[in-house]
Amino acid sequence: MTTHTTKSSALSMLPTLRPPIKRRHLRKYSWLPDVFRIKGSVISRIFGPVLTVTLFASAVAYANQKGHAWSLTNSVVPLLSVVVGLILVFRNGTSYDRYWEGRKCFGSLTSNVRNLSRLVWIQVALPPTDDQPGHAKGKTPVSDMTEQQLTRKKIEILRLCLSFVFAVKHYLRGEDGMNWEDYRGVIPTSFIRPDEMGFNTNTSSPGSYAATRNSSLGNLNGTSTDTIGNKSDATKRVRPKRSKHQITSTTPLLSGTSGTTHRTVEFHPFADEASMPLPLAIAHEITRCLFNFRRKGLLETVGPAGANAMTALVQSMVDQMTSMERVANTPIPISYGIHLKQCVTLYLFALPLTLVKELGWGAVPLVTVVAFTFMGIEGIADEIEMPFGSDPGDLPLDRYCQDLKEEIDYIIERLPQGGVGAHGYDDGEGDD
Repeated sequence: MTTHTTKSSALSMLPTLRPPIKRRHLRKYSWLPDVFRIKGSVISRIFGPVLTVTLFASAVAYANQKGHAWSLTNSVVPLLSVVVGLILVFRNGTSYDRYWEGRKCFGSLTSNVRNLSRLVWIQVALPPTDDQPGHAKGKTPVSDMTEQQLTRKKIEILRLCLSFVFAVKHYLRGEDGMNWEDYRGVIPTSFIRPDEMGFNTNTSSPGSYAATRNSSLGNLNGTSTDTIGNKSDATKRVRPKRSKHQITSTTPLLSGTSGTTHRTVEFHPFADEASMPLPLAIAHEITRCLFNFRRKGLLETVGPAGANAMTALVQSMVDQMTSMERVANTPIPISYGIHLKQCVTLYLFALPLTLVKELGWGAVPLVTVVAFTFMGIEGIADEIEMPFGSDPGDLPLDRYCQDLKEEIDYIIERLPQGGVGAHGYDDGEGDD
């Protein structure tokens, strides 16, 4: 007993270990953690152009020291600064509008999937077993589906809703096909035949967008991709449309294998048939399942209003996808970006010529700071104008999708379903 007390006293005398102070805590009291931060900034993007302007300013200062009169009147800089400032403000505001619109649309898409999943999990139930009221018209629907079969079908619908979000993410990034690691355990097997899905576990995981744009995408899907710089092209389908000569293998898209109500949809590389984005195919399957629920009497407890609400959520999901597609497919005109860079370059190269006569070598650091400021604003705007990629400054769509996947899994594994026949029979004619 004495030994135990002695050890406890000795441990209490030891200094308490405090958790390390993190950068996000220091931000509350100082700007220095972010002032000296390189990761996540635009320094790597603008280092080359800023260095070029600095070298030019150094050459002007050196020539001025040797007696060469390289100088301009001070009236040039104010004229250019007004124009450059207005263009930069408009450029930065336009880019952030695109970034914010993409976030709002993806958030609305997530909300629609959450609502639809909850409604399906609760409101889809076997037809009521109560006797039909005398004033009700028609016959009470009878279903031969068991509780276990209905639960499996509802899990499939929830997986399809989750698959829609994952498919939208890949569609916006221009990533073809269905051979992506994050589709594992998400797309239900009744929608995709595993033997024709073509998962290749020996290849590298296509988690990095920059890497898959050049190599992984072509290797996994057997297709070639078209890119413009590092920007994604949200026109990709289950297979590239109107690019039959570049396709070396097929990527089938199947809407079901079990039961007589499922159909198989395949895309053949050398056929003259049209293709469609994978998210729209998933939305079609979700709508078809809701229609079958209504036809089989599995939505009798909520009536036509409940079925219409579910259909409206699917329509809203497609609307949000179309809005994000508009952002991804409508870049800022290239001529506008070219002219902005030309104006900024002209201003920065004229700046040392107007300052060197009065400041000499002191004009070099001043020009460097101005170049860092102006080019940094343009670099930020260029980075956030396409928010659906995998760069550090883009929207974390992978994290959004994984969080939603955890929520859907939680609903399936832990939350109870709706009661069977809890509200009795609904003739669909509303309250009198």
